[in-house]
Amino acid sequence: MSDETPPEPDRAPGAPHPRDTARLIGQGEVETGFLKVYNAGRLHHGWLITGLRGVGKATLAWRIARFLLATPPDEGDSLFGEALPKPDTLEISPDHPIAHRIAARSEPGLYHITRSVNEKTGRLRDMIVAEDVRNLNKFLQLSAADGGRRVVILDAADEMNVQAANALLKMLEEPPARTTLLLISHQPARLLPTIRSRCRELRLAPLSPDDMAAALAQAGIDPGPNPEALAELSAGSVGEAVRLITLDGLSLYGEIIGLLGSLPQLDRPRALKLAELAAARGGEERLDLLLHLTDVALARLARSGATGQPPMDAAPREGETFQRLAPTPEKGRAWAACAQEIGARMRHGRSVNLDPAALVLDMVFRMQQTA
Repeated sequence: MSDETPPEPDRAPGAPHPRDTARLIGQGEVETGFLKVYNAGRLHHGWLITGLRGVGKATLAWRIARFLLATPPDEGDSLFGEALPKPDTLEISPDHPIAHRIAARSEPGLYHITRSVNEKTGRLRDMIVAEDVRNLNKFLQLSAADGGRRVVILDAADEMNVQAANALLKMLEEPPARTTLLLISHQPARLLPTIRSRCRELRLAPLSPDDMAAALAQAGIDPGPNPEALAELSAGSVGEAVRLITLDGLSLYGEIIGLLGSLPQLDRPRALKLAELAAARGGEERLDLLLHLTDVALARLARSGATGQPPMDAAPREGETFQRLAPTPEKGRAWAACAQEIGARMRHGRSVNLDPAALVLDMVFRMQQTA
């Protein structure tokens, strides 16, 4: 077994864990919608929290968990039969005992499911397995010490294998009393339709540039010298912004745009530099980011051709490059087809473990062909 401590699968590298995030920024409408349902006495047993990766879904789930566990079901009536004011926020004081126990991971009313460690390898599994969900039965069979609520957070539901999904479905079909399941999903279309139909959805929107800046400041992360480009490329996702900052993604995007700017006369040293970067030891994350940012660049290029309006420059001379490579809607469609073909080739190449450098060069030659 490996002596390395596996990373928390529901925590973005370089960012605090969602349970430790003080505020949820830019999602006031979603919080208000949940509170409206709660105050009307229509709290559902299953909630599907959806939206782009990194916009605050897990932070919302932990806020709801603290709120529900700190607000017992019978707290609405006073000793004198007068209704107490309805809560107008999910905020729970960090000094509340529930908040302390959740921060210490010792709250008995909360169960947290993520990808678990494979005992044979000592590494995180790449999916949530049936055992992870079935272990929840032991928690559900216990009665809360004070007769209060129980909350389950599953992050992320998209990562369940078929057996785990079927085990969860049984629980959704026969929900235990006073138990709320919060399912975080980046791609709800991948879930069983029967799971989606048994949950109410809370959909989070991408963050505005101002909200993005506030969220990064809360996490203690410096957005760098070009926050506008960061907001543009992260598409309103704090998690994606953190990844771009951690892996120097803006510089990498600049290299991709520089390469496109050399086409159709290929800048071979630049192409080889990208290929070497992808092939470097321990470069899996950087390869993921390189392929993602190439897809982003080609999508922006295709959209520029289709609309005749280049986007705000997220790299030097981006707009100028796009206008030259896609001056017409027809050229925009050609770049969209190129992006689709490259995506399929990359998925196939990675599935059969082709050399990363060869994958990147194949991608570059396909772009040169289109140019």
